[in-house]
This record gives sequence, structure tokens and C-alpha cells, in this order.
Amino acid sequence: MKKEETVKLISAEGFEFVVDKKAAMVSHTIRNMLTSPGSFAETQHGEVTFPEISTPILEKICQYFYWSLQFARYLFIIFLFFIIFFLNCNFIYLKIN
Repeated sequence: MKKEETVKLISAEGFEFVVDKKAAMVSHTIRNMLTSPGSFAETQHGEVTFPEISTPILEKICQYFYWSLQFARYLFIIFLFFIIFFLNCNFIYLKIN
């Protein structure tokens, strides 16, 4: 994996998590830090330091990023299914009455 495709997230204790940039972009805060115009250190180096987030918490956050990437599209499909189901139930109910 190329360095441009990864982001380094650094916890308060200095532990470094190297994650896919696509996964890190799940967070709007990190996305803004990495894509903001200007010469910010985060944008130039691809590193984001979280001085108030401990290592175990940042690890769970990174796990969530990957989970969200993997299942976000399925959640959207399930959401659409329930909308269609709900609309059909209402249509049948209105047709009967």
C-alpha cells in the first residue's frame, strides 16, 4: 500500500495507527483535517495527532472506520427495503379501507 493511501493516527500515548485513507475519511473531522486548504501539518504529512484520545479508544475508532466502510452500503439497502415495505403496507391499508 502506498504512503499516499494511508493516514497515521497518533494517540495520546504516542501509539501510531496506520489506516487506509478511505477508512479514515469516514470521520468528517479527519476528512476536514486532511483535505482543508492551506499548509496544515495534517494535510502535508498525512498524520493526525489526538492528544486527548487514549490508545484503546483510538483502536476502537479505527475498527469502527473499517466496519463502517464494510457495512454502510448494506445498511442503506436495508433502510430502502423498510421504506418500500412501509409504503406498500400503507398503500394496501388505504386500498382496503
